[in-house]
Amino acid sequence: MLYLHLAIILSIILATISFWLPPILPDSEKLSPYECGFDPLGSARLPYSMRFFLVAILFLLFDLEIALLLPTPWASQLPSSTLTIFWSLIILTLLTLGFIYEWTQGGLEWAE
Repeated sequence: MLYLHLAIILSIILATISFWLPPILPDSEKLSPYECGFDPLGSARLPYSMRFFLVAILFLLFDLEIALLLPTPWASQLPSSTLTIFWSLIILTLLTLGFIYEWTQGGLEWAE
């Protein structure tokens, strides 16, 4: 019960300090919207470069690779540890081959 009261009191104190402490002086930079690095007051019909989408897809792909390969070190405790490591190596090999193919085709070059 002591921890609950302490947490409530500390929350009230911190909320009060955060409300009164900082000066609220917004300038033009803070008031203007910022959308993906494009001018918010310009035309909304400008085409997007496909390079942005390629970089986003590659990021998601390799982020997913890390999530899939994260349990691999604990595979030694599984009954079929060699099978788990084998499938992890297949996933890693396929992603590496796809990355090499994309690199050799020039898909990762930013300037055309």
